[in-house]
Amino acid sequence: MTAVDALSRSAVAVLQLNGRFVALLNELARNSGLSAAQWQVLDAVGDGPRTVSDIARLLGTTRQSVQRLADLLVDQGLAAYRDNPAHRRARLLTATGPGRAALRDVGPGHAELAEQLCEKLGGEAELRRTVESLNGLSRALCTVAPRVPS
Repeated sequence: MTAVDALSRSAVAVLQLNGRFVALLNELARNSGLSAAQWQVLDAVGDGPRTVSDIARLLGTTRQSVQRLADLLVDQGLAAYRDNPAHRRARLLTATGPGRAALRDVGPGHAELAEQLCEKLGGEAELRRTVESLNGLSRALCTVAPRVPS
């Protein structure tokens, strides 16, 4: 297999994986009234507030798409903006009580999925190796294509 073939196959595999993850996350988050995308943004602030730009970098997406989701979460009362002492214009997004409750609702299904995935892959160590490989691929892509959101 050539490098070109390997790149093409890895791109297709990652896109298929993304589609499967989005479908699974939508299913997991449905009972809490969240979409997969809303859950990801809310989960990013579940442990503490972050700026929209920080969340976008964490999720590997655009600031604008996170902003739309953050505004929706705020409108739903699941998140709130608060002043950022480090930056006057970049407010911090934080989960509210109902937002943290929604995250807790997703928790059991998320844990069950993690257990099943670990079992299928042969244990937590293998899942960690898979995650490291995917992170390595992401870092490499950022190095050779730095203009793509990271």
